[in-house]
Amino acid sequence: MTNSAAAGAFRSLALTGENDVRFSKVPEVALGFWIIKILATTLGETGGDAVTMSLGLGYVVGTLIFLATFFVAVTIQIRASRFNAYLYWLTIVATTTVGTTIADFVDRSLGVGYLGGSSILVFAVIASLAVWRLSEGTVSVNTVATPRVETFYWLTILFSQTLGTALGDWVADTNHLGYLGGALVFGVAIVLVAGLYLFTSVSRVTLFWLAFVLTRPLGATLGDLLDKPVNHGGFAINRFGASVILGLLIIVLIAALPQRSGVHPGAKSE
Repeated sequence: MTNSAAAGAFRSLALTGENDVRFSKVPEVALGFWIIKILATTLGETGGDAVTMSLGLGYVVGTLIFLATFFVAVTIQIRASRFNAYLYWLTIVATTTVGTTIADFVDRSLGVGYLGGSSILVFAVIASLAVWRLSEGTVSVNTVATPRVETFYWLTILFSQTLGTALGDWVADTNHLGYLGGALVFGVAIVLVAGLYLFTSVSRVTLFWLAFVLTRPLGATLGDLLDKPVNHGGFAINRFGASVILGLLIIVLIAALPQRSGVHPGAKSE
C-alpha cells in the first residue's frame, strides 16, 4: 500500500455522510491521527510499567495515580469550549496509562487472566457503544461536541484502551507469539481494516472504532517490545527513557501535523 493510499484509507474512517455538518472536539481523522494514536498507546504501556514496575509502586497505587490524572484531564477536556490538540492528546495518553494499570491489576493481581479480562472488557466496550447509540442515535465521533456525548466518547475510549492492554498481553504471552509477533498480528489487522475502507461499503463508523480499538494492543505490544527484558523477548530499553522519547515525538508531531477539529460531515443514521 502506497503512502497516498494509506492516507486515503485512514483520512475519513470517521466520516459518515454529507448532509449533517457540525464542529467536533475530536481532531480530524487523518493519517497523522493514527500515527499519534499508536505512539500514545505505546507511551501508555511504557509509562504505566515505569510507575508500577520500575518505581515498584504496584498496580493499585499506579492505577490510583493515573486514574486521578485521567479525571483531571478529561474534566478539563470536556469543559473546554473548543478543540485543543495538546489537551486532547494529553487525555488520550491518560486513558492509555490508566488502561495499562487497570488491565494489569485485573488480569494479574485479581487472577482473572488475559482471556477473562479481555472478554469482560469487550463486553464493556460494546455496552458503552450500545448505550451511547441508544441515547444519541449515533456513535460517530463527528458528533462529539456536547458534554454528554463527550462523556460517552471518553468512557468508551477508557474501556477500549484497557481492553487493548489485556488483548495485547493475551496474544503475545498466552499464545506464545512474543511481543514482535503480537505487534505484527495487530498491524496486519489494522491494514485489513484499511482495506475494508478502500474496497467495501462497510460502515465508516464501525471501521473507525475497529481501528481505534486495534491500535491499543498494537501500542501495548510495541511498548512491551521496547521495555521488557531481553530474556522475555524485549529490547530492555529503560522505561523512563522510552516514555520521554515517545512523549517528545508526540509533541513534535502535534506541532508538525495538521491538528484541527474543523467542520466534519456526520450522519445521524450511523
